[in-house]
Amino acid sequence: MKLRVVLEPSDEGGYTAIVPALPGCISEGDTREEALSNVQEAIRLYLEPVEDDEALSPHAEVVEIAL
Repeated sequence: MKLRVVLEPSDEGGYTAIVPALPGCISEGDTREEALSNVQEAIRLYLEPVEDDEALSPHAEVVEIAL
């Protein structure tokens, strides 16, 4: 899987890494390399299934839509 990551220099030093395709998936690092490594871990955690995801109501319906 390939995702775009936006790297921004932080005012305090270091870098902020943002994944636009995954809302709220953000990480930081003192160096560019560290920020990229940290955001890779953040992506893995973001995409990891959570028990609550499987606890749907018996009447729930999963629907795909296209925009």
